[in-house]
Amino acid sequence: MFTMMNEARLKVGLQGLGASEGAYQKAVAYARERVQGGVPIIEHADVKRMLLTMRALNEAMRALAYSEAVAMDLAHAGAEATREISQRRIDLMIPVIKGWLTEIGIEVTSLGIQVHGGMGYVEETGAAQYLRDVRITPIYEGTNGIQAADLLNRKLGRDGGATMEAMHAEIREVVTALQSHANPKLTSIGGHLSAALADHVQTTQHLLATLADDRFAAMGGSFDYMMQTGYLFGGWQLARGALVASELASQGDRVQFCERKINTALFYADRLLPRASAHAGAIAASGESLAAFSLDWF
Repeated sequence: MFTMMNEARLKVGLQGLGASEGAYQKAVAYARERVQGGVPIIEHADVKRMLLTMRALNEAMRALAYSEAVAMDLAHAGAEATREISQRRIDLMIPVIKGWLTEIGIEVTSLGIQVHGGMGYVEETGAAQYLRDVRITPIYEGTNGIQAADLLNRKLGRDGGATMEAMHAEIREVVTALQSHANPKLTSIGGHLSAALADHVQTTQHLLATLADDRFAAMGGSFDYMMQTGYLFGGWQLARGALVASELASQGDRVQFCERKINTALFYADRLLPRASAHAGAIAASGESLAAFSLDWF
């Protein structure tokens, strides 16, 4: 059953990505042709912010889903000695891919409507269709609350966080490479990624300890943990891509494409990765405000 569900949930995550990419492409095309204040709106700072947010999140989602799809393949057909490790990795990552990608899909498709302005509500533009299409994805194949609970209680709890620690180690290797790089843009990405990783290590340890003592309080932080994990791992994958892009550009290979990749990763690190710290803060807060609220008060 769980083999089937892993594949289904991976594909639901990809559906969130697909709608987001369609919304982004339509928004960019509209922003290039819509003139306001004598210039195409793509030249307006806030429109550019929205478009770059959409682009960076899409690239992070795609990189995360595709890289972990490799782990799924290795769990099925990799070397016999490493199949169990790959299976544990993909088991851990599936709730993040399904949950984070679909939550972000709602944000990105909503931004697509915002770029269109009032025209976004006019059916002939097609902008709103992407949001309608993606809105179901956080619900089916296990709601995102179920994904968050699965990540914390079943996947993180079953091995005491050992699989997550192995992934933390992989991120540290990327951080080391970034922080020692000659390119200041990559160094900056490394600093942001290092801080986000430290937060994630702390919240992981905190939740594991809380899970043993107060399951309700731990589960109350599970959604934030899923989102924090998604932002961290999305940033990690973009950082990996930035390292490869920098190497290719130094060899004169696809320089403009590589510079675009590096700058997208930098924008994500500067403007989107800090969201992970907000989720960490929510997890670190006392759970009393949730537990103490009487059901009769709703």
